[in-house]
Amino acid sequence: MALHSFHLARVPLRDSLGALLRPPSAPGLQHIEVLVGMKLGAPVVSPSRMRLRHLAVFAEWADEAALEAFLAQQPFGRTLSAGWHVRLAYLRRWGSVRELAHLPAETGRTDPGEPVVAVTVARMRLPELPRFIRWGRPVERQVRDHPETTLALAAMRPNRTVCTFSVWTSARAMTGMVFGRDAGAAARLHNEAMAERDRRDFHHEFTTLRFRPLSEHGTWEGRSNIVPAAGHGRPASDEDRGPNR
Repeated sequence: MALHSFHLARVPLRDSLGALLRPPSAPGLQHIEVLVGMKLGAPVVSPSRMRLRHLAVFAEWADEAALEAFLAQQPFGRTLSAGWHVRLAYLRRWGSVRELAHLPAETGRTDPGEPVVAVTVARMRLPELPRFIRWGRPVERQVRDHPETTLALAAMRPNRTVCTFSVWTSARAMTGMVFGRDAGAAARLHNEAMAERDRRDFHHEFTTLRFRPLSEHGTWEGRSNIVPAAGHGRPASDEDRGPNR
């Protein structure tokens, strides 16, 4: 069964730029996005915005054995293994990016109370970048500061690919944010940004993917146990426990 993973690692600048220019290949690696981190909500033009030594890597594998071999045997895999990563079971997809369009719209019922990981991948229309920044930065802060996220970040690969990654205590909390069900003035921000995207798209391609976290490995900026109720270094339960509402 295919497996996805999301990795964070701090690396020397030379290694970071090299990985951006020449993404790795390996047996069983079906797709990989290599990006550099961005600090959510930071000013667009500031040293704190772009984190060039912070790699964010999203990958799809034929199976867990392929990921294990990559982390143990490939130089870039060993670099990533020194950081943090979460292994993911695919659940749902909205929108489409060509390299991920083979994923089904959904895989079945899910429990709205279980933790979830959300990943977005977008290929930007460069003329729309000012609009995207204007509407996107308030949503960045909304997600970053949400009480039900345990980690939220963005990443990019010059000059068109943008990715977001967020860990939520429950699918219910995530969809509450998406559909503006939260309390407070910030609740409307995501809805308004999506309405603006529908009016005139920021992207050539865009997809949002939802995953069940299976296991978490390593530490990131001194933190571990980032994923609620996930197995830290071992598989968590993969059982569907009820319908998603």
